[in-house]
Amino acid sequence: MASTVAEIIVDTLCQAGARRCWGIVGDTINHFTDAVRKSDLRWVHVRHEEAGALAAGGEGYLTGELAVCAGTCGPGSLHFVNGIFESHRNGAPVVLIASDVARAEAGLRFPQEVDQRKIYEQASVFCEYVSHPDQARRITTLAAQAALTRGGVAVVIVNGDMFTETTDDRLEWRVHRPSSVLRPSDDELDALARDLDSAARVTIYAGIGARGAAARVVQLAGLLKAPIVHTSRAKEFIEPNNPFNIGMTGILGNRAGVEAIDAADIMLCLGTDFAWTQFYPDARYVIQIDSDPTHLGRRAPIRTGLVGDVGATIEALLPRLKTRSDSAHLDRSLKRWAADREGYAKLACAHDDALIHPQTVAQTLDTLAADDAIFTADGGSPMVWLLRHVTANGRRSFLTSLLHGTMANAYPQAMGMAAAFPGRQVIAMCGDGGMTMLMGDLLTLVQEKLPIKLLVFNNGSLGFVEMEQRVEGLIDSFTELKNPDFAKLAEVCGISGWRVDTGPELEPAMRRWLAAEGPALLDVHVNRVELVMPPKVEIGQVASTALFGVRAVLDGRSREVVQLLRDNFLR
Repeated sequence: MASTVAEIIVDTLCQAGARRCWGIVGDTINHFTDAVRKSDLRWVHVRHEEAGALAAGGEGYLTGELAVCAGTCGPGSLHFVNGIFESHRNGAPVVLIASDVARAEAGLRFPQEVDQRKIYEQASVFCEYVSHPDQARRITTLAAQAALTRGGVAVVIVNGDMFTETTDDRLEWRVHRPSSVLRPSDDELDALARDLDSAARVTIYAGIGARGAAARVVQLAGLLKAPIVHTSRAKEFIEPNNPFNIGMTGILGNRAGVEAIDAADIMLCLGTDFAWTQFYPDARYVIQIDSDPTHLGRRAPIRTGLVGDVGATIEALLPRLKTRSDSAHLDRSLKRWAADREGYAKLACAHDDALIHPQTVAQTLDTLAADDAIFTADGGSPMVWLLRHVTANGRRSFLTSLLHGTMANAYPQAMGMAAAFPGRQVIAMCGDGGMTMLMGDLLTLVQEKLPIKLLVFNNGSLGFVEMEQRVEGLIDSFTELKNPDFAKLAEVCGISGWRVDTGPELEPAMRRWLAAEGPALLDVHVNRVELVMPPKVEIGQVASTALFGVRAVLDGRSREVVQLLRDNFLR
């Protein structure tokens, strides 16, 4: 029986496990959306395609299953771009159906014609046109398979008139999801074991590639008496139930993580592609294990690079290792980590009635949120407060924009997560800049009945940018935001809203906000001049901040300088 290309694409996506398609209907995808209407695939109508791509990415990242978004030709598909880059860099399995103008007009600069392939090739694991009706199932199957097995976005480009073409569709193309074992050779594992046994101090650095292998990483650390430092993306699964965890390195990290790496004879990198070269030791101290050979030595020179899945590699390595008895390196690292946590807790408690520190907000949220809550956070300071003050317990899930570093990712990603997990509490930690960037999709929360809890860190500025400018010794410029009353705005949209201006209001309002039925927004006015302090404050950073102080005083802002010093250096 003949089927249209639109019907075949939708059927193939459903068979590959897709349950939702995020997008905005219109012209070149009308026949596709009509096929969705008649299928088991649910259409989720967003107000901006970027939000749809972020939602699909959030869904795919958390479930590990295929998520879908679709857009019209020209502007419709182009609006997906930033969300597609974010989702792709997170490794979320997403298929984008990007439509184009009718074939008769292609190549003639027809209105809204765009070369989709050139745009999306740089942010996809697969990007192809359906050039003939007989290709529809085959191309869509290959796209879904690439997204699921390689981890990323796959793009299927379809001319609008192609959706109406028919074919008998006799060949049974289907998605294959093999489960293979990848590890270094026996000779490589023997050499690795010798290196680890001969090193007095080993520090493990675990990244997203250790997802699913946390128990093995802990087992290895116990054998080596090695502290475990983790990347930001690995917080969710490395932090819980881990007696060897000592936090993170990098600008968002803590002293224990930085010092444990600096003091190590071997930094054993497990499934991490951490980008900041200045936080790596000299090459002779670094051994890297990654499933992708192109990642080996990509960020910094290394002594040894091995290809393998983290869990399978550790399983094969453990019998080759001797049990270490000296725990001095581990003990020092754990002591430093305890001091780091004490410092974070002190910052969270240091507030008065008239001034709410963002750390206090995050700490209160950590205490009141559900044990299995899902958290997202906007790129910038909300991401920092999540990473430092919200506890991973093995049941909670986290997603932040750490590779693409975009604004406005938090609540759109939360939309996808809430749709996929309707029984769990989903919390988006939003900056006021991020919230206002994609504010139109507040209406999607109401229309699609997505009970997301939105927490707005309202400091009236692009806070992270202000910090960057000040650390460079500059007067912060063009960062001020004139915000609405977000609580009232939420209520106009049909969302429950609360506003908090003073410390005593925070906990009771947060309790009511978390307990509210449906979507809810909590607007908290936090300290504007809060610095995100790095794990080590360098002389250059102090000098630059001092230079900002001099310039700000000369610019008539002495009160702000005093508050900056009091809140960040004198407490």
